[in-house]
Amino acid sequence: MARPEVLERIQSAESEAEEVIAAAEADREERIAEARQEADEIRESAQQEADELEADRLEIAREEIDARREEILEEGEAKREALEAEAEDRIDDAVDVAIERFKAEITGN
Repeated sequence: MARPEVLERIQSAESEAEEVIAAAEADREERIAEARQEADEIRESAQQEADELEADRLEIAREEIDARREEILEEGEAKREALEAEAEDRIDDAVDVAIERFKAEITGN
């Protein structure tokens, strides 16, 4: 093989190697970009799921708070009614005692 042919083959091999390297680098960059895009999508999806879960938990907590609030209000209303009834009974008793004392004063007993 002549020297010019050897040089030409070497140059050709170097050129092919450079093309292979360039293609590999381009492929690598493309794969990295795809991986980053996929990671971003996974991150966004996870964030959306977390936001939905948080909203669901908040809704459940609000419902529980509202239910407990209603229980407390009902208990308070029942206690108020019981206290009113007791107070009315005491008023009636106090009126009866006052009338008896008044009668006793009038009759002298």
